[in-house]
Amino acid sequence: MTRAASFATLDVVARTLRVELTAARARRGGAAPRVLDVGGGSGTWAVPLAADGCEVTVVDSSANALAVLRSRARESGVAAGVRAVQGDVDALADAVGDTEADLVLGHGLLEYVDDPAEACRAIARAAAPGGAVSLLVAGRFAAVLSRVVAGRLTEARQVLVDPCGRWGEGDPLRRRMDVEEIRTLVEAGGQLAVERVQGHRVLADLVPDGVLEHGGPSPDALAELEDVAAGTPPLRDMASKLHVLARRPD
Repeated sequence: MTRAASFATLDVVARTLRVELTAARARRGGAAPRVLDVGGGSGTWAVPLAADGCEVTVVDSSANALAVLRSRARESGVAAGVRAVQGDVDALADAVGDTEADLVLGHGLLEYVDDPAEACRAIARAAAPGGAVSLLVAGRFAAVLSRVVAGRLTEARQVLVDPCGRWGEGDPLRRRMDVEEIRTLVEAGGQLAVERVQGHRVLADLVPDGVLEHGGPSPDALAELEDVAAGTPPLRDMASKLHVLARRPD
């Protein structure tokens, strides 16, 4: 078993979304859930979701990324379940019209947009009443710790005190957040209610290579540990990415 395969079941975000989509399918009487992936690029999430029977629309500003998405969808046999639309979150309504999604993804989006508050409002409007929104955003405290370990103490301090969680002018991200910052941002407009904030791969990447392959703990045991750690402060707060599941009021 390869390391990648060993950890395939450890993605607490994927498991959370699977539960949400099962509920959406039930609400729709067995029909395919509708998923909107904003900034979904080359289909990291879209292709597996389409393979699980979802109707997925990906909106991304990069024509090259969308070309890769189409190619991956064809190779995976799910081209009919994936629609690629060139656009960005600033004009999301123009890109997708009045389509209301059961689940809207904004993974790795808020770190780059000009106006994260407006991006959240646009994403909320794209969700159906009662629909869910899934956001993944870079965590502030993980960046502090990684720079301390690397001996880059000045950058670590800057990430900690900077309002946007940046380590300097050369930082490729526009912002990093902590739990309270992302919760406040998502709920600010009153269009979304946060149901869960959890860490993404809090402990899995700390397990040494080969542990699962040589009689160590099973992937299921590690997945159970991840589930607990993902929602347990302060472990959750130190995850490299924070996952938010929010809902548009019905």
